[in-house]
Amino acid sequence: MQIKQGEAAMGNLNLKKYFLPKNLKRDIPSSVVVFLVALPLCLGIALASGAPLFAGVLTGIIGGIVVGTLSGSQLSVAGPAAGLTVIVLNAITTLGAYETFLMALVLAGVFQIILGIVKAGTIANYFPSSVIEGMLAAIGIILIMKQFPHAVGYDADFEGDEGFRQIDDHNTFSGITRAFARINYGAVIISVVSLAFMIYWPKFKKLAIVPAPLLVVLAGIGLSLAFTGTSFALLDKQFVRIPLVNSSAEFFALFKSADFSQIGNKQVWITAFTIAVVASLETLLSLEAVDKIDPIKRISPTNRELLAQGTANIVSGMLGGLPMTAVIVRSSANVNAGARTKVSAILHGILLLVALLAIPSLINHIPLSCLAAILLMTGYKLARISLFKHMWHQGLSQFIPFVVTIVAVVMTDLLIGVGIGMLVGIFYILRTNLRNPYFYHIEKNGSKKVIKIKLAEEVSFLNKAAIQVTLTSLPQGAEVVIDGSNSRYIDPDVLEIIHNYKHNAYTKGIIVQLHDVKDKYDVPPLKELVYNPN
Repeated sequence: MQIKQGEAAMGNLNLKKYFLPKNLKRDIPSSVVVFLVALPLCLGIALASGAPLFAGVLTGIIGGIVVGTLSGSQLSVAGPAAGLTVIVLNAITTLGAYETFLMALVLAGVFQIILGIVKAGTIANYFPSSVIEGMLAAIGIILIMKQFPHAVGYDADFEGDEGFRQIDDHNTFSGITRAFARINYGAVIISVVSLAFMIYWPKFKKLAIVPAPLLVVLAGIGLSLAFTGTSFALLDKQFVRIPLVNSSAEFFALFKSADFSQIGNKQVWITAFTIAVVASLETLLSLEAVDKIDPIKRISPTNRELLAQGTANIVSGMLGGLPMTAVIVRSSANVNAGARTKVSAILHGILLLVALLAIPSLINHIPLSCLAAILLMTGYKLARISLFKHMWHQGLSQFIPFVVTIVAVVMTDLLIGVGIGMLVGIFYILRTNLRNPYFYHIEKNGSKKVIKIKLAEEVSFLNKAAIQVTLTSLPQGAEVVIDGSNSRYIDPDVLEIIHNYKHNAYTKGIIVQLHDVKDKYDVPPLKELVYNPN
């Protein structure tokens, strides 16, 4: 009974931190920033996915409230993912009906919950740091390139299309080229004024209690109204557009439900598995990246995140939404706005709901060019020059995977680019392991050489090639002592190489002694690192 009371007290203590004034004064303004960034992205991703616009906003609401509540991450923000647009578009087309696609989304959520239960989230621990840093910098560069057309008033491209090749048969570079030929000077003025607010407003400490992005939006609305009827006037497509809801009947009519009669459809299961795997990978990558830019350096529980994402995707499929992931663009904006706890993500979901119900006409007066300015600053902070200098000073083993990841993500998409970066990163990891699986020491015993090989504490499969090469290159007639006294674990493949070498060494006149090398080692138990902010 005392234990339970102690646990309850700790739970209350954890809950109180979300309502501390020092956290709320950061989380509330941050939620406004994330809301302003998320709204056009939700709409754009829905458009690029071939889904109803309402579905994009609904997914943002669910991502904020459901994932924000269930997740253990304090700063990540979930919502519709640009990396899934092509998959969703193809799935809706292939399955023939949006309700059938929703059935696949419900199943995808179930798959994600299973992945969380079997603790598949631990795969995130194996992403090389250089690749994660490269992904962050690439996202920053993509933000700058993708938002530039909106900043100058060219808004023909899909707001949520963040891949290099777009579904309108153009790419990122051609989009920028076309933007130069179709500049709207009213949008340029709004962007420049917005950037000025983003850069200089935070320097006035006494005034910085009012978040700069909020001023950017107000200035954007004011300037767009002032330009009405002049040559600087903005076009309709250069404003945010969300569906107008005039009654509760219209609101509930926007919801759609999964078609459970299609549960036996093989293609539905294939689509569900594809969405679950891709969404889970993108979530884990984003979570790892957000933890890296968290000023407090907290560690998010990955398996709990998969459970939260799976639950939210089931809810989204039941109500008519889109697949969601933890999204690095919104999460980065959240961190840069100064958020401290998950309250920011939850409030951003509530703000999306309020905006949809109460102030759609006001939201539709926000120019995309002022939102582009907010994202341009976020992109700059992610791809700052100091980061490139830092990675260069870390050495080529860190810098090359970093640069390769950037180029690959920018030229393809998030998952393919990170995959290429991972291959390069793994190459350097194997190269390092090749050099450091053991201590190598040579002594003289009369006319004979005594070669002592002291194995490391953990000898994994990655050390196999290095040990194989070293043993086969030992001189004839030597005496070899392989010492495993410090080893807690030696991989079975490495043990096989050692025992085979001892068995065949006599053909080279080599005497092999094994010191404290067991025939079998149990895999050491996995110890999870748990962060307790209190």
